[in-house]
Amino acid sequence: MSLLTGVHDRIEQARDASGRSSDLPWVSFAEFFRSRVYDPRLVTRNFLTYCDDERRLRRTYSYAEFGTVVERMADVFHTKLGLTRGDRIATVLFNHDLTLLTYFAAWTLGIAVVPINIEEPPEKKRYILDHSEVSAALCWQDAYDEIKDLQRDLPLLREVVAIGDGGILDGKGKGPTVKSRRNGSLPPSHLTPSTSRLDDHALIIYTSGTTGPPKGVILTMANLLIDADAIADWHGFGLNDRLMCVLPIHHVNGIVVTLVTPFYCKGSVVLNRKFKSGSFWRRIHEEQVTCVSVVPTLLEFLLDADEDLAAYRLDRFGGAICGAGPLLRDTALRFEERFGFPIRHGYGLSETTCYSCFLPNDLTQEQHRRWLTGYDFPSIGLAMRHNVMTILDACGKSVPETARGEICIRGRTVCAGYFKRDDANEAAFQWGWFRSGDEGFYIADERGRPFFFISGRLKELIIRGGVNISPLEIDDVLKGHPAVKFAMAVPFENRYYGEEIAAYVVPKDPASPPIETDLLAYCRERLPFSKQPKVVLMGDEVPYTSTGKPKRLELKARLATTLAAYREKQFTDHD
Repeated sequence: MSLLTGVHDRIEQARDASGRSSDLPWVSFAEFFRSRVYDPRLVTRNFLTYCDDERRLRRTYSYAEFGTVVERMADVFHTKLGLTRGDRIATVLFNHDLTLLTYFAAWTLGIAVVPINIEEPPEKKRYILDHSEVSAALCWQDAYDEIKDLQRDLPLLREVVAIGDGGILDGKGKGPTVKSRRNGSLPPSHLTPSTSRLDDHALIIYTSGTTGPPKGVILTMANLLIDADAIADWHGFGLNDRLMCVLPIHHVNGIVVTLVTPFYCKGSVVLNRKFKSGSFWRRIHEEQVTCVSVVPTLLEFLLDADEDLAAYRLDRFGGAICGAGPLLRDTALRFEERFGFPIRHGYGLSETTCYSCFLPNDLTQEQHRRWLTGYDFPSIGLAMRHNVMTILDACGKSVPETARGEICIRGRTVCAGYFKRDDANEAAFQWGWFRSGDEGFYIADERGRPFFFISGRLKELIIRGGVNISPLEIDDVLKGHPAVKFAMAVPFENRYYGEEIAAYVVPKDPASPPIETDLLAYCRERLPFSKQPKVVLMGDEVPYTSTGKPKRLELKARLATTLAAYREKQFTDHD
């Protein structure tokens, strides 16, 4: 058996539903799409509200209006750009109603979308456009010249099309060929169930990566609908739910949780141009939002803003879905106590479409608090339907309760592999499971259900004297200091222990930063010597990705030269 065939078999094994029912009633995304926009019960109901505070825009679409504009855009893709099933289209855009319309138009034709963060440097944009072999790129009008310049070296990129607030532009800056609002009707003759299939590629998401070039995660149409089904089922989302999107929609969290899932459950979505703590609660009040998806970073921003909610009516709001980054116990406790809304903590990756597990929503308040704050890390909960989870050791064997290993996932939410990266597929699907690269463990509840925990990225573990230390434990302690705004434990090379621990700290008040000796003493009271930071470095920059994940490995590399001064020092508990 060739290497490629072996890898393919392992990917298919990892995508096995494991006996769980995962059948969908549609044969294509186009058929699914039409089941919503032509449903007589939905045609006049609101599906999308787009809000851009800076441009003072607020646009709304009923299901019928959304369907009409999507079909017009799909017609332009097919007749003007020559795109057909199996093609790929890049979007160099941001949170905008036209971005969402682009996604759905492409999917109805069986075309894969390659979202690119508009803020990426030109070289990374060029790499993704080249590697993904896209036939067309849609970009915001301000980025048109940049993408046209990149096109010169990309022979497969046939078309570059600009978008502005008014719609798709007919060449740079010229009048829209597809408007952002409904204008008449268009017979959907080109959208037939046979146009595409559920196993067609829907998204190729390029992961940020810490070493080497980014990898393109292939998600199929079925992946999107299966995960939306699981999320809607877990949280009980339905016709009257209104989800708010504040996360970037070039990433799976924003796309799957707050765009595809509301459409799937026949609810509605409030799409924000950006997250703003100053308008967050007001928008939930004004738009009668029932749930929002956030990352832990945004919880911290809301806590810092400390807005008085007395003026708002938030009785329909049921709490915040939170994942896509390490949630500290302190953050979870302070948010729930301050605002009184539950955190619906979960976990997933781009490679598993989005979420794979959540804390149950039917826990008592005492049980919820126990799983969220009663252990070293907040629990990420139980596996949702359509997939299963386990903890495996370095040889691919199951580990007992509380033992740490790698979080592995199998089921219908698992991706179809990495695009043109057999080497990455070989490593990620080694045992017929998807290997997350995250270290974790599980604890069984009274009913024997395994509640999972994530203790850190395997590549980010600090290995001091041959012992694995999770930096999240240290982050949690540091963040509890009253003078600390942001803190991250960072390993550095040390002659005696291989690696030692430094703390990178951003103070709340730059004019009165905490004294290093005070921070070290604070950690000595709360951590064993092996886990205590030995050096404290102050900074003024919070290093996050566009999706709110702290960039620990990048910070480690940035601080390496400074920390090299401590390579030969043997730290003792008397220092």
